[in-house]
Amino acid sequence: MTSTLALSLDALLTGTPALLAPDVLSAMGKTPRTGPVRIGWLGLEGDMVADPINHGGHDKAVHLVPQDHYPWWREAIGDHPLLHDPGAFGENLATRGATERELCLGDRFVLGSSLLEISHGRQPCSKLNARFGRPNVLAKAVESGRCGLYLRVIREGEARAGDVLTLTERPHPDWPIHRVFELLVGGRYKSDPAGVAALARMSVLAGAWRSRAEKLAR
Repeated sequence: MTSTLALSLDALLTGTPALLAPDVLSAMGKTPRTGPVRIGWLGLEGDMVADPINHGGHDKAVHLVPQDHYPWWREAIGDHPLLHDPGAFGENLATRGATERELCLGDRFVLGSSLLEISHGRQPCSKLNARFGRPNVLAKAVESGRCGLYLRVIREGEARAGDVLTLTERPHPDWPIHRVFELLVGGRYKSDPAGVAALARMSVLAGAWRSRAEKLAR
């Protein structure tokens, strides 16, 4: 039986590439959208990436960050203007109701008329430090695993702020994204070799992270 889970949606956000700092180009700065937003195979209409080699694509179509993390971030790095509103971490979906500890690989959610599937966690980069103008944001993100996650689009559609993400399928309840992140990014793979080997065989896991699992399992 599928667990009953619904996430509230504070905002849908899109952005275009801009300089965060000298020589640091990113589309992490995103703006909340009003009205219905089309969700296509590659993400929200009007959203762009600055680095198409490492960002974008079907497995990274939609980036979700739980707004439930924001109070923790204010404690961890101090108050910051970016933490006053959704979008601090470049998310497309600003949600409430569950975090990476409760959201699982392969979870499917109906959002508006679209259907989305969790494909993997977010691996943060140093652009987070440039975004906040502080040197420790990346390290805090990796240490805590509060990085958000990516979803692929299973059915195109449209949605708007105030809609609800409703869980419809949970095929892998033993694989919360926090666990996947800890094994493949957080350095815990040696403590759970069987888990890493299992991840390497899971087709629902995004290709880049499945390749990482294959390497770590050898």
